[in-house]
Amino acid sequence: MLIKKEDRKILFNLTVIVVALGYFVDIFDLTLFNMVRRQSLIDIGIPESELVSRGLFLLNTQMIGMLIGGIFWGQLGDRKGRMSSLFASIILYSVANLLNAFVTDFEQYVVLRFIAGVGLAGELGVGITLVAELLPKEKRGLGTAFVATIGVLGAVLGGIFVEIFSWRTCYIIGGCMGLFLLLLRVSVKESELFHQVQTQTHVRKGNFFDLFKSKSLIQRFVTCTLIGVPIWYVAGILMPFAPELGKDLGVTDLLLSSRAIAISYLGLALGDFLSGVLSQWLRSRKKALYCFQLACLALVIVLLLTAGGKSHYYFYTLSFLIGVGAGFWALFVTVAAENFGTNLRSTAATSIPNFVRAGVFPMSLMLTPLRDYFPYWQATLIVGVVAFAIAIIGTYFLKETFGESLDYTEKT
Repeated sequence: MLIKKEDRKILFNLTVIVVALGYFVDIFDLTLFNMVRRQSLIDIGIPESELVSRGLFLLNTQMIGMLIGGIFWGQLGDRKGRMSSLFASIILYSVANLLNAFVTDFEQYVVLRFIAGVGLAGELGVGITLVAELLPKEKRGLGTAFVATIGVLGAVLGGIFVEIFSWRTCYIIGGCMGLFLLLLRVSVKESELFHQVQTQTHVRKGNFFDLFKSKSLIQRFVTCTLIGVPIWYVAGILMPFAPELGKDLGVTDLLLSSRAIAISYLGLALGDFLSGVLSQWLRSRKKALYCFQLACLALVIVLLLTAGGKSHYYFYTLSFLIGVGAGFWALFVTVAAENFGTNLRSTAATSIPNFVRAGVFPMSLMLTPLRDYFPYWQATLIVGVVAFAIAIIGTYFLKETFGESLDYTEKT
């Protein structure tokens, strides 16, 4: 067995399960826009020639919202508690996604995707902080891997629902799942480490700008951010625009964004489990990160160089394998939580993943002018190589945190 009997008790901890389900709903709602992007824009009157540019604009708007939300919810988690931040963020993104079902024009869509982005930013980082502080230091990698594995399956369910229901109904389902999740949150207790720090009145808590008050803090923040960039190259650039990419490559069949995203996220679920187990086996976060980054880069190159003239089955198979390779999200968020003291842990672990998600914005900005000089698939490949190079460099400078105690605070 990959997981020992005593370790299974960790995975069936109530807090771990509830956080995993919360991330499941978060990913369902987060990826839903990319799945319904094309049909929803067509239905509100956007012409075919503007679908890519308007889609990128909406995606960037959502990601900017997540960047702002990541800073806000992270600070709230360190100041008022992990649970307070989770409750508020869930309410915001659930209501916003419900309202997305009723948009009638592009301007309404922009505003609601921004609000949804702000809300969606709070789930993962705060949840991972709670799990990391709850579990024994040698076992927390398993807990965070479980959360990420269950969570990314939300995209798989989204892919299924998109092919069954209308895009408006899917938004309603996502919003309702988020509101239902609030009932489960009632049974989850606050982190003991947070309670301990609250009694230390002399310690500054939850100030985002404190992350940049020393060379050590800056280096940790930057390196933790860089290692996650390729994941959102796959999730935010490569798979959402599979139809356009397939057309440019000459894939013989029509590709669907919803299927490409769902299939790649199914791979991500497997990858998150495997990367978590691998880091436990190697007793190293960095070595496991290198393995997955290099494997994913190789698979992306294979896809873009060989998919031309092949069927959609070939593209989707490689999409699954690329998802497995990009499945180091669990490692990434674990490292983000492990690198900072309790007074800044939620701030860092919540803002860093959203800085990574917001990385879609500069990647799409880089992609746009490249399309004027290269075929779309070549421009996509160039952006991908840059993203992976940045991550590998970040991993090199990363601090190894496997098995380190989290019972400390940062001096600010």
